[in-house]
Amino acid sequence: MEITRLSPDDEAGVAAASALETAAAKVDCPGLVMSTPKGLANALRYGWDLNPGKKYLAHDADGTLVGTVGLHFPKYENTDQVWFDVWVHPDHRDGTTVWAELTAFAEQEARDAGRTMMGLNTFDTPRDIALATEHGYEQKAVEVNRKQELTGLDWNAVQNLYDGAVAKSTEYELLRIKGALPDDMVEEMIAVAESINDAPTDDLEIEDDVYSTERLRAYEEAQAKCDNTIYRLVARQKETGALAGHTVIAVERERPEMGWQHDTSVSRDHRGHRLGALLKAGMLQWLREEEPQLARVDTWNAESNNHMISINEQLNYEIVARFLDYQKKL
Repeated sequence: MEITRLSPDDEAGVAAASALETAAAKVDCPGLVMSTPKGLANALRYGWDLNPGKKYLAHDADGTLVGTVGLHFPKYENTDQVWFDVWVHPDHRDGTTVWAELTAFAEQEARDAGRTMMGLNTFDTPRDIALATEHGYEQKAVEVNRKQELTGLDWNAVQNLYDGAVAKSTEYELLRIKGALPDDMVEEMIAVAESINDAPTDDLEIEDDVYSTERLRAYEEAQAKCDNTIYRLVARQKETGALAGHTVIAVERERPEMGWQHDTSVSRDHRGHRLGALLKAGMLQWLREEEPQLARVDTWNAESNNHMISINEQLNYEIVARFLDYQKKL
């Protein structure tokens, strides 16, 4: 099997990789929204925050594309780790050779980069569980992908949730920010963004996320270059002007009916005022005005994050799939 790195400028290769991964997802998780070829190319150019990962193609002896492997090398924290995912075309799953060779390749790439811990994200399927276990990976966490269908959303329920949250958070106001943050908010937003570190990580051996002006601006730049519009709703304490929490959704311009929940967090000193519900419901009201064509929003949470999940369920989120996070020391 020949394994070669995929360039984002290789249109045919990107299209083939996208088609393979979409075909695999249709078998393992039919409801999962996959990247388009354009989206995949942009991810390889810019990543989440200008730290793009690498994608490799696996061709068999006949030149047929049989699998892909994606690798991400954390830059700001967990710099001892590499996270990867393996995709094998459904027509080439009669054995475990493709999966095994791509996993071995990923581990060698990590060794060559001086990294000592592997992280693997898989579907919650018997096949993936067996493969991960056989190759020495230990399950550490469960993530759940949920979708919110806005076309069937009960807007009266959204309003009721918002009104109830407003009654408990009278000392706060909401600020709507489309696109990049104003310069005078960036420094304080760093602490708000770091509040995400209080979300459960189960048994994962990972460090807290580290934020900075550089990283926040890199995130904004990467999303803009990926042709995503960022909507950020910020809760601010009226008396002090302190930023207390935020929620962020990115809307695709290629598929403007599709939105992605990027973050929702409330600073520790401002919890207990239902700001999470206020922000989530307030964001929906804003998007209804700004993006009336928006039909679906996807979000990801640790399965153990009961607080955020309870808010999402009030807003008509439904489970798409469970994913398993594994780790292995090299």
